[in-house]
Amino acid sequence: MELRIESLVQLPDLRAADELLREVWGAPGGEPPMALDMMRALAYTGGYVAGAYDGDALVGVAAGFRSAEGGLHSHITGVAPGRHGQGVGLALKRHQRAWTAEHGLDDITWTFDPLIRRNAYFNLTKLGAIAEAYLPDFYGPMTDGINDGDASDRLFVRWTSEPPEPPERSEDVKRADLLTEDLVASSPTGEPLRCATPADIEGLRKTDPGLARAWRAALRDSLGTALAAGYRVAGFTRGGWYLLDPLEIS
Repeated sequence: MELRIESLVQLPDLRAADELLREVWGAPGGEPPMALDMMRALAYTGGYVAGAYDGDALVGVAAGFRSAEGGLHSHITGVAPGRHGQGVGLALKRHQRAWTAEHGLDDITWTFDPLIRRNAYFNLTKLGAIAEAYLPDFYGPMTDGINDGDASDRLFVRWTSEPPEPPERSEDVKRADLLTEDLVASSPTGEPLRCATPADIEGLRKTDPGLARAWRAALRDSLGTALAAGYRVAGFTRGGWYLLDPLEIS
């Protein structure tokens, strides 16, 4: 698959982007995840709005704005249903990096839901972004389809133009369980830790909202507390575990 990434400026292209984002977030007739007028304003005033095309089909959208720190804050990225794992998100992130360099900006920041495994693996392991903060209920209540009925906790990450090499620490380093797959939590003890995530939080929100909320609270108390106590995220495994190191050994 050969993707084409283009900046979106004209209103018809932005309307198509709006329709795709509504589809991705499951809000075709409700509140969009990003308003069309906002995308139009960003595109016109030098912000970042781009689309990924497979032939003539729009299969991904990303939008962001320049930050006060001299970088690009990527506010939203959406990939068309059925196109995950096909390089769409990676192509958009690479385009963002090229755009950032072209405009003399330093880095790219964004937030993501730390309970969604595929996003955590992509952002932290595949891209090598650095998690800087755990932000409880960052956006407040959301009614965009995907996030209905759940707190909007997010991890804030930074991707520099030349990300530092991750420390040489294999996944078989002995680590204590900070949060297990059975939602058994412990307190940070100063040693390397690992923290579980649910296999499919998006499915849980539909089939067992109570368990989904329990996962949210448990991850906030464990991962959020560990980061605030001086731990750093050293990686994320394919099996769904955050790997945490205390700063003094990272």
